[in-house]
Amino acid sequence: MSTLARTAMMRLLGAAQKSADFVVNSGAMVIGTMVMAVSGFAYWWLAARLFAPEVIGTASALLSVMGLIGLLGEAGLGTLLIGEIGRHPGRVSGLVSAAASIGLGLALGLALLFVVGESRLNSSNSPIDNWLVGTAFVLGCCLTVPIELGDAALVGDLHSSSRMIRQVLFSTFKLLLIAVAALAGFASSAAIVLTWLAGLLISWIGLDLLTRGRARRLLGPPDFRALYILRHKVLGHYALDVTIQAPVIVMPYLVLVLLSATTNAAFVSLWMLVTMAGTIPAAMSTVLFPVVRANSKQFRHHMLVSLTVSLLFSLVCANVVFFYSQQILAVFNPAYPQIAGMSLCLLGFSLLGSTFKYHACSLARLRNKMGKASHWFALGGLLELCSAIAGAKLGGLQGLAVAWTVAVNIVGACAALVLLFATTRDSVDEPDAPSPSPNLLQT
Repeated sequence: MSTLARTAMMRLLGAAQKSADFVVNSGAMVIGTMVMAVSGFAYWWLAARLFAPEVIGTASALLSVMGLIGLLGEAGLGTLLIGEIGRHPGRVSGLVSAAASIGLGLALGLALLFVVGESRLNSSNSPIDNWLVGTAFVLGCCLTVPIELGDAALVGDLHSSSRMIRQVLFSTFKLLLIAVAALAGFASSAAIVLTWLAGLLISWIGLDLLTRGRARRLLGPPDFRALYILRHKVLGHYALDVTIQAPVIVMPYLVLVLLSATTNAAFVSLWMLVTMAGTIPAAMSTVLFPVVRANSKQFRHHMLVSLTVSLLFSLVCANVVFFYSQQILAVFNPAYPQIAGMSLCLLGFSLLGSTFKYHACSLARLRNKMGKASHWFALGGLLELCSAIAGAKLGGLQGLAVAWTVAVNIVGACAALVLLFATTRDSVDEPDAPSPSPNLLQT
């Protein structure tokens, strides 16, 4: 037995050494994500205890729209930075500044468009009910995009530990701020959005101080020329990012519109845990992009390591949600189990399909087939959203949860077939198109 254990340990250490860059950077991303998950649980638990369910449902829907606008405003530039920064070490600040400028403009325009649209609709379930909420929402959108692009630049430069530091700071400060807001009697949806906004700002300043200016070194004169040369890759990454992430981000807003703010409060409590769990396989698949780009011959090894760990983690989380969904809801608020019933117990199994989707997405980026893959992911996203809407109309919250889970796993099964074929090869058979040469990017 001891010989077998020693042999297994030696093989594990050998695999870890062989994937050193992948292990270190994905480890940093996973740690940061886990800290965000734990503090996020504490954040929403505290909010659920101190705020009315209607406030939680409204604020969470608003934050989901903020995340969607952040995704649309980011415009695929973050993923581009992850893949290209390592190839142009001397032009990092110019690329990041140019990307941040474009993303900020897009986020501002989309945020204002949403606020104006909501004011015209005059819906009873509108998440924006006063000027303070609207202002906080717009500022949050404008701050989210540059910070997401900064995080992407850190990952692309293989400094995922810095991203981890920012996530820890963000998680810690927003938790402290929500407690302060509640103690001060500021118990509205605006308070939740403002604590989110302040947490983002403080985390970026704190990162710069703790890393002796690393955040500031990401900024410089915008290099729009370099970014323009890479525009074709931007569009591909953008299409892929939107099609794979938008359905997940927009779900709390859909529940608010289709059902009610109270129902959304219970839904978001469990949805938040599932999506947080989903960021672990998402983080591991994201790190595959720069690591495999650096050594494409290790593609099969890295992909299998990432898939195995991600699927095991997803399966454990799915079973926890299945057996303990009622207890989890009760931890947030004793009223939530009665609101949701057993309707959300299957939601965790959507993580299995999502894991395959994230890794197929990374494969598409490595093969420089983002545009083609985005068409299939768009169909998958449409299936997921339509299934959720139809499920909500026919069976309420339970119908929505079951239909969503089934749809995600159908898409995941298709992605698994693609990955099965790809991993029979030792490297990426159609490597990413070469980056523009350094000479082309000069002046």
